[in-house]
Amino acid sequence: MQEYQIKRGYTKDLAESMVQGLRDQFGLEPEVSGDGHYIVTYGALRRLEVWSGEKGKTLIIDTEADRNADDDAIIDTNRRFRNYLQQVTGYTAKERAKKTQKITD
Repeated sequence: MQEYQIKRGYTKDLAESMVQGLRDQFGLEPEVSGDGHYIVTYGALRRLEVWSGEKGKTLIIDTEADRNADDDAIIDTNRRFRNYLQQVTGYTAKERAKKTQKITD
């Protein structure tokens, strides 16, 4: 499970954008669980589950990988996942890595 900070200005529509991002990036309608969690299965991911963190200021993601996925599926899935994170959080991969490094230092 991983928690991602949301850029200022992106938090207002987080509930909508995390669902729309799944539609946009994975081309799927997410399954909705009763507690505000949204789930999709795509490519190298058996399960990608997303929900809003405390006070709607973070995005929490839990994944389960398909260990039998081929290289093309893994590459495609990783690209879509990174694009999803950028669309929803407002941060690029480089900015997310920098934020993660600050937390662990």
